[in-house]
Amino acid sequence: MEGLLSVSVGTVFWASIAFIAVLVILKKMAWGPILQTLEEREQGIANALKQAELAKEEMASLKSGNEQLLKEAREERDRILKDAKEIGDKMRAEAKERAAQDGAALLANAQREIETQKKAAIQELKNQVASLSIQIAEQLVKDKLSDAEKQNALNSKLIEELKAN
Repeated sequence: MEGLLSVSVGTVFWASIAFIAVLVILKKMAWGPILQTLEEREQGIANALKQAELAKEEMASLKSGNEQLLKEAREERDRILKDAKEIGDKMRAEAKERAAQDGAALLANAQREIETQKKAAIQELKNQVASLSIQIAEQLVKDKLSDAEKQNALNSKLIEELKAN
């Protein structure tokens, strides 16, 4: 056992050469590709971070654009509602004015019709009064003229009235 634990210069020399050979082989075969892979991964992560930052900026601009579109849509909606209200108010005012004009025209027509009916009624009343007056006068004249004496008295009375005029 002492042979294994004892240190000899030859063993240290060959162990050092083997160690250095393993280091050179590892550097060429393992560390180079590992370091290259690590660098590629680092660049990939950096690119991913840049893309994430760009995506974040793009999302912010899209959000800003969406907010602007929403604002414009709200303004458009408000304008449309305002226009619709104005049109409705205008239509109501026109309808009221038209109704007032129609009412005034109906009232004027009714007054004309009433006046026409009134004149016709007065004319008819006059005609009836004249007719009744003629009938009464006819009746009175018949009564007075039925007798010859009454006829002579009426004739002389009418002659005297004509002479007086």
